[in-house]
Amino acid sequence: MGVLSLAIWTPILFGVALLALGKDEHARAVRWIALIGSVAGFLVTLPMLGRFKLGTAEMQLVERTPWIERFNVHYHLGVDGISFWFVLLTAFITVIVVISAWEVITERVNQYMGAFLILSGLMIGVFAALDAMLFYVFFEATLIPMYLIIGIWGGPRKIYAAFKFFLYTLLGSLLMLVALIYLYSKSGGSFDILTWHRLPLPGPVQTLLFFGFFAAFAVKVPMWPVHTWLPDVHVEAPTGGSAVLAAIMLKLGAYGFLRFSMPIAPDAAREWAWLMIGLSIVAVIYVGLVAMVQQDMKKLVAYSSVAHMGFVTLGFFIFNDLGVAGGLVQMIAHGFVSGAMFLCIGVLYDRVHSREIASYGGVVNTMPNFAAFALLFSMANCGLPATAGFVGEWMVILGTVKANFWLGLLAATALIWGAAYTLWMYKRVYLGPVANDDVRQLTDINAREFLMLGILAIAVLYMGIFPKPFTDVMDASVQSFLKHVAASKLN
Repeated sequence: MGVLSLAIWTPILFGVALLALGKDEHARAVRWIALIGSVAGFLVTLPMLGRFKLGTAEMQLVERTPWIERFNVHYHLGVDGISFWFVLLTAFITVIVVISAWEVITERVNQYMGAFLILSGLMIGVFAALDAMLFYVFFEATLIPMYLIIGIWGGPRKIYAAFKFFLYTLLGSLLMLVALIYLYSKSGGSFDILTWHRLPLPGPVQTLLFFGFFAAFAVKVPMWPVHTWLPDVHVEAPTGGSAVLAAIMLKLGAYGFLRFSMPIAPDAAREWAWLMIGLSIVAVIYVGLVAMVQQDMKKLVAYSSVAHMGFVTLGFFIFNDLGVAGGLVQMIAHGFVSGAMFLCIGVLYDRVHSREIASYGGVVNTMPNFAAFALLFSMANCGLPATAGFVGEWMVILGTVKANFWLGLLAATALIWGAAYTLWMYKRVYLGPVANDDVRQLTDINAREFLMLGILAIAVLYMGIFPKPFTDVMDASVQSFLKHVAASKLN
């Protein structure tokens, strides 16, 4: 079995095993099995670091086996510089999420842990799939465990949030399925994604395909104005659900643009780039302003995610190397930072059972260690230099200025809004005198929470100080991608 298959099926098999364990009297064993499964799932991805060759845009670690032979569907996996880091990021975040739920989840522990491990394998499958039908199966299958995570362990309006999440994302995917079927027939019965990249398609067909894929991927990112499901889902989801949703699931949509929309319909992508850039700028500025008036910490960070993902799509559609690489770096950085922000909110919620900013004040007096971690992640969310949050945004801004100075200036204002809403929240929650008895009775983070936040802090600082290992992997694939989308397919 290849390394990518191990990365996909190791967490899934552990997850299925957990579902079979049943009752909550086995909760202690379930937690340890889940931790072993998540760590094993991460460890099997590490050989990728040694086996991945730099300087080539070819797919690597390729596995190909017939699956549904009648329709020429293959179990076809591979990674390039675009998808490589997301396999490792997904496995890494899964370990953190299992640790985060260690003491918090006390009911149906096996189902909670099992759902996350299965979800982890399915998301890795999305990033590794080179067969379009395999991609679609993994892409849609991720909805099921996340729907259950929100609907069972969520907040008071969990059913509404779970249904809204499922409905928005499923409806968008149906148009993508139509596009996949058309391309299958046009390519002579092939679901091979790389074959589709070479198809000569007329302009009107490219436009229809582009918007068919847009319906699925824009909702998943989510881009403005189809972002309205995200704040509701984040508010109701359990802490681990919010962390995985922000850190990984949003990236599935952005990744789809690079793997499907732009290389299959490059002329349409260039023709409609103005629309994508416009929607991205609105997300970066308007949604950032919306975040400033939120009173719920989770909702504020949810809107912050929409604004930060706006940088990703902006970088992709300015069609230069700084922009595309910056968008990819921003996706990875956002995975670390947004996951950490939601986990910090979860630490407070577990103690006070409130996400309202007004319920806090002066937390630094009773939780100094925790406040230090929260400050680091808040600064990274603002885009402070030497943190992961700075690198991608700076690259996208430079790329945008290279393409158009005024667009770059507009995008750069996001650093102001980001600092405003993040530091305003930090000031009201953590600084000043102790605000009430709830805060006065808080206890600082324990060893488990320190480990969880400490690992993320190291990741945020390492990527901020040494981004070169990340960009080196991407460079050849980004250059090949840009060369491909610059070539016209018009007949």
